[in-house]
Amino acid sequence: MHATPTLSTSPIRSKSQAPRNFRWRVVDIVVASIIGVASGLIFVLWNQASNPLGGLLTPILPGLQGLLGGGWLFAGVLGGLIIRKPGAALYTELLAALVSTLIGGNAWGPLVLVSGLTQGLGAELVFALFLYGNYRAYVALLAGAGAGIALTITDLLLWYPGASASFAGIYLAASIISGVIVAGLLSWLALRGLARTGALSRFASGRDTRAAV
Repeated sequence: MHATPTLSTSPIRSKSQAPRNFRWRVVDIVVASIIGVASGLIFVLWNQASNPLGGLLTPILPGLQGLLGGGWLFAGVLGGLIIRKPGAALYTELLAALVSTLIGGNAWGPLVLVSGLTQGLGAELVFALFLYGNYRAYVALLAGAGAGIALTITDLLLWYPGASASFAGIYLAASIISGVIVAGLLSWLALRGLARTGALSRFASGRDTRAAV
């Protein structure tokens, strides 16, 4: 007589199949705030460097100064990659813009908050598109591109109204390239580096990255 295998009526879920918890913990808020504040301080330095660098790029090809955009886009992408909760990219990017504004290291005033809002949304929408469940390298690159597109839209409306189609096209392409490389790739590499140190052990991002190495 052979035993007949039976299927269990109570499914067993692996850790990878367990439903994701999108509720923010205290540690999520603290770390996201640290990312936002630290990024804002970097923004202050980048604000000072961007004008002379832009002055060098503009004569080469008007619109090429969009290559500098990535220096203001990484906060949202990095925050989204690490926290992995809805709103993380928007929160960290907007907080970084606020810190930059409060410290007074920019020449654009409170309108920087509009840029922080839209750029954070640009990255946030990409993470939302993947249902906050995919944080592979290509998603980080797409989030950087999304932030670059948002930067272009905001800048053309606020700082370059009436710009020609050629300028807008070059600015868009340059901003996307910068967003992909600086905000996307470098943020993803930063995540992996932080995970290796064990600093992100309380986050799924840290555990998943260390397990994959």
